[in-house]
Amino acid sequence: MELTLSYVLSQVFIILNYIFLVITYQLKDRKKILLFNIASLSSAGLSYVFLSAYTGLAMVFVSIIRNIVLIINEKKNGISKSVTVNEILILFVIYSITIVLSVITFNGYLSLMSVAATMLYTYSVCQKNTKVYKWLGVPVSLCWIAYNIYISSLFGIILETILMASAIVGYLQERK
Repeated sequence: MELTLSYVLSQVFIILNYIFLVITYQLKDRKKILLFNIASLSSAGLSYVFLSAYTGLAMVFVSIIRNIVLIINEKKNGISKSVTVNEILILFVIYSITIVLSVITFNGYLSLMSVAATMLYTYSVCQKNTKVYKWLGVPVSLCWIAYNIYISSLFGIILETILMASAIVGYLQERK
């Protein structure tokens, strides 16, 4: 890891990414979680551009599309108490796009950790129970930690570990 301007900028954007993510784990409103997640993803995308981490960048695009689709779907159809057929179809389409983009941007098996994290996270935000979102934050974080090690993102590793702790705290608070 060479300390270049690109690397420094990647770390600045990854810090912004994690600030927004920590906020999501403290929220209870799904729409706010998705909106803060879009801000987080935008920062992560810029970080991945500076790191030339194209599988991670592809997963950012998938995730932004996912969040926008979920927001529109909930605005149009309301929030149901259980997962609907429409939401299962959305999940299938998002997973299909994820798989196609992961094949296109494949850069070694560790690049697939970002894909696993995206798929788990997508499943978590499609659930009606925000406890599931917060509980799945742990395996999502473990995947992102592995990916950040792979792309040599020092702040990504450190901050993802903190985020995982935040997810655990958010889950425990919601259980009360």
